[in-house]
Amino acid sequence: MMRGMIRRIAAALAFIAAPVSAEVTTPPPPATPPATVVVAFDRETIRPLIVEGLANKDTGRAVEANDPVRIASISKLIMALTALRLVDEGKVDLDRDVSDYLGWKLRSPYHPDAPVTLAHLLSHRAGLSDRGGYSIPLGASLEAKFADPRSWRETGASGEVGFEYANLGSPLIATVLEAASGERYDRLAERLVFAPLGVKACFNWIGCDAEMQARAVTLYRHTGEVAADGPDRMPPTCTIPVAKGQACDLSAYVPGTNASIFGPQGSVRIGMMDLAKIGQAVLLAEQAELLTPETFQRFAMAAFRGQTGASELFCHYGLGLQVIEMPGSSCEDTLFGAGKPWVGHPGEAYGLLSGLWFDGAATQGFVYFTTENPPPAGGEDTGNFTEREKALMARALSLSAD
Repeated sequence: MMRGMIRRIAAALAFIAAPVSAEVTTPPPPATPPATVVVAFDRETIRPLIVEGLANKDTGRAVEANDPVRIASISKLIMALTALRLVDEGKVDLDRDVSDYLGWKLRSPYHPDAPVTLAHLLSHRAGLSDRGGYSIPLGASLEAKFADPRSWRETGASGEVGFEYANLGSPLIATVLEAASGERYDRLAERLVFAPLGVKACFNWIGCDAEMQARAVTLYRHTGEVAADGPDRMPPTCTIPVAKGQACDLSAYVPGTNASIFGPQGSVRIGMMDLAKIGQAVLLAEQAELLTPETFQRFAMAAFRGQTGASELFCHYGLGLQVIEMPGSSCEDTLFGAGKPWVGHPGEAYGLLSGLWFDGAATQGFVYFTTENPPPAGGEDTGNFTEREKALMARALSLSAD
């Protein structure tokens, strides 16, 4: 009893003697990491490795492995698969003048005698430029957009010019696919890619049901503000670009006129578990029966050739597929640092970095996204892989080895 009294007196004296600055405070909770998901896949399995952060900060909802997110330029790989599936259906020819499909003559004003083909467009070798913008809203003219000299570079004729990345090619490709098939681009991708692989995905939220919309990942900039897919920017709010005075209504849309409204350059919404199914199908190639052997051979080989005039990140790119970390290459494109090439496509927009990659031996792959990233110094699709991405993939490689 005496020892207990002494302890109470000593504690009271210590409290009285303590300076105000020494008062006990509760430490702040650790900062929530940006929404990040990494999923690994191989020939037999698909499994989440990293799932962290909040899908929406206002609600506090934690992100889940297959929550749909805007995957940015990986959408171009899906567009390429859609085009190649139409090749196998005999509806398009990669080497034919796309004017034959469009119904109007497409030419660079700087090279009026040089035809433009899907192969040129899918490989970013058509001489297009994004300087005049690449979104053509519903009600605007695609033909007028490509009559604008700002939509072209003066550097060389289509097919002869070196690699020059241009988002503007994607609306044109998607419109050509519509014109050749008579189907809306979003429905083409659903029929030819999404449905056969059993994945749920959509463009600009068109066709994604209420359940998927409720699981949307909100994209935030590195400064904290909402960049895309906040609750106030979801359906029934209009989610496609619309010209002034034009109703947000696709009921009268004519396929083959302006597929830019579906955002084929970067607007696919899909979860990482489902995106991994697409990566797995490309990795498996003939076994997946997504493409004929002949078409897949051309698809795969186009990516392995070097690109004249390419930027440091895009040294090996063809038909919507990219190869990074080629042995002996001087390209600044290291992401994994594993001493072997990786095949796939990167994405960057609205504070998001994303990727779909599998190794050249077709034994393992990863899909990922991570949010709240600062923009690259040179603008969208111009920066090399960031230190944050490299650290994320190093973490993924370590986890996949366990």
